Amino acid sequence: MGKGGIQLFDDKMDGFFSVCNLDSQWSLMEGHPYPGGLFASIGQIGMGFGVSSSPPNPRDNSGGIKSPFTDLYEKYVSFQEESRLDESPEGEEGTVKMKKKKAGLKLKIKISNPSLRRLISGGIAGAVSRTAVAPLETIRTHLMVGSRGNSTTEVFHNIMKHDGWKGLFRGNLVNVIRVAPSKAIELFAFDTVNKNLSPKPGEKPKIPIPASLVAGACAGVSSTLCTYPLELVKTRLTIEKDVYNGILDAFVKILRSEGPGELYRGLAPSLIGVIPYASTNYFAYDSLKKAYRKVFKQEKIGNIETLLIGSLAGAISSSATFPLEVARKHMQVGALHGRQVYKNVFHALSSILEQEGIQGLYKGLGPSCLKLVPAAGISFMCYEAMKRILVEDDEES
Repeated sequence: MGKGGIQLFDDKMDGFFSVCNLDSQWSLMEGHPYPGGLFASIGQIGMGFGVSSSPPNPRDNSGGIKSPFTDLYEKYVSFQEESRLDESPEGEEGTVKMKKKKAGLKLKIKISNPSLRRLISGGIAGAVSRTAVAPLETIRTHLMVGSRGNSTTEVFHNIMKHDGWKGLFRGNLVNVIRVAPSKAIELFAFDTVNKNLSPKPGEKPKIPIPASLVAGACAGVSSTLCTYPLELVKTRLTIEKDVYNGILDAFVKILRSEGPGELYRGLAPSLIGVIPYASTNYFAYDSLKKAYRKVFKQEKIGNIETLLIGSLAGAISSSATFPLEVARKHMQVGALHGRQVYKNVFHALSSILEQEGIQGLYKGLGPSCLKLVPAAGISFMCYEAMKRILVEDDEES
């Protein structure tokens, strides 16, 4: 009988059978590689049957009859080995190192083109973030133009009374269609410009100002020029829900009655507003990430931390440029219902300041921050998460 074995029957040739080296999770014998199993070495089972304590070899032609459980044993051993780390010293011949598999599902999608990865990541991030805060966006727009009330609560109750929950998401499809490509273009432009302007380790700065400031401005201008008509249509659909029957209908009616130039009404304040906003937003986000890595001394930033950093960056940038956003919304609405038509952004700002005072320039700041701050955080969090999902090659997956 071998060491550590449990003798159940007489271990002799003329006996029926013996079970040796029965291994379990309570085995005191060292060197057992498969704890928790219940695999026995069966010395003799009748005549001509032999299964050794070593892993079964399906090619063994020693005259024995292969056990029907051999395949199951091999699969079990293979599964156990994959979940362990080989502790053999490095450089030892014949050593096979196994990587410890972490629990949890990891989704990886291979996309070799880095530009395409950034575009897809930005588009998904924009769509998710805007849909999550669509009700706040609707309330903010109504507050800016004063069409449903003068407070967040009043606007909310009026929308719920007349339109229900669908009213809070009115125009969201247009918003998603607009924001998805806008965010994709914006993040693509930022990453491209920032990468080209940022100095490599040991090099002198290429420009006298932070690269993220210039990259943020370029990103904002690029996305605004490409998607501004959709922004205007979205605003019209939100305010004048009874005038238009959808996106295409809004486009056709605006082109027929007001001309192509109407699709870009308010573009000047948008560009003037987006440059400081995008610059501040991306610069704050980039600076906060660097500060986090320096303080906590870790390169990887988690999803929750990214959400908080992005939200703080959004709060800083939106508060600094909010008056220009108010002027842009007023210019986009145009002369609907006898509203004043503004000649330019300075005329809009001065008129609002004269008629409503300084508080008129910040009307809707509360719901705007409630919408923009989480939207910025969700957008950055989704973008960073998508970059981890979309990988360049199989090694990253």
